[in-house]
Amino acid sequence: MARDIEVILTEMLETIALIETALAGMTRDDFGRDDILRLAVQRAIEIVSEASRHIPDAMLRQAPDIPWRSIRGMGNILRHEYHRIADDVIWNVAAHDLPALKTALLALRASIDGPR
Repeated sequence: MARDIEVILTEMLETIALIETALAGMTRDDFGRDDILRLAVQRAIEIVSEASRHIPDAMLRQAPDIPWRSIRGMGNILRHEYHRIADDVIWNVAAHDLPALKTALLALRASIDGPR
């Protein structure tokens, strides 16, 4: 059974908000010193990645600037290649890639039933 797209988008946005809250005011060095936080952010990115797999392709085409294939693939990397994931990669995803994804997700959600 297909999942409700609005629920999926909301879950992704909530997970991104958790990452933003957890990293607020932190530097890359702070992040690197907190093992539990690094694992939590990795898991949150994995959740965002998995949820993105449930967004219909037609909807993804509304945000062509977002690297959806890479987002979807990140979960597999985190699950199967976790030992190779550098902290810099996770930090860059959280600090640089998630803001653009958040903006796109907000636009996709707004396109479903109007502005919130």
